[in-house]
Amino acid sequence: MTFPKFPTRRAFFAGGAAALASPALGQVVGGGEYATPFENSTEVERDPNETARRNISSFRSLDWRPYFDNTRKGAILVDIDSRALHFWSEDQSVYRLYPTSVPLTEDLTRRGRTSVVQKVENPTWRPTPSMKQRNPEWPDVVEGGAPDNPLGVRALYLSWTYYRIHGTHDTRKIGRRSSNGCIGLYNEHILELFDLSQVGTQVLLI
Repeated sequence: MTFPKFPTRRAFFAGGAAALASPALGQVVGGGEYATPFENSTEVERDPNETARRNISSFRSLDWRPYFDNTRKGAILVDIDSRALHFWSEDQSVYRLYPTSVPLTEDLTRRGRTSVVQKVENPTWRPTPSMKQRNPEWPDVVEGGAPDNPLGVRALYLSWTYYRIHGTHDTRKIGRRSSNGCIGLYNEHILELFDLSQVGTQVLLI
């Protein structure tokens, strides 16, 4: 299956930033498209332009209070429906809003409270047993730093087994249902979130 380019990405974020009228939206750094060898088994949305139009209306800043009792060690809210990640620092002086990729299906989606238990630079990727069952052609391991590593340049490991918030080299996946359960960010954004968060940062997926 051949995937279309995503020509509306810059226009989408420009429009989103204007609508927010706030620097809280994570800056998007332009870059070339990179196709990983795993993309054909993950993509389900046929019209990325429709995805962008649908997300614009729900991509907005939020207050932390309806979701957390406090912001001790920082707080991360992942909204699966709007495909957005929100971050608040412990003292609430820093707020960030990033577009994300989300799981392909509800069966792969997990919601609830967890936390960051490990921060890994240039993480090594290994498919889970269920991934290998669905895609036996996938390699058993992709070393950290490899240009086709599905975890990108950084990963926040959560207390749930196999679940991560991580980067991606394939920029076309962001804003779409394209993962096997994890939450993906542009590499530029995961670098920033990696530095802002800490082990123990609260995470809520809704």
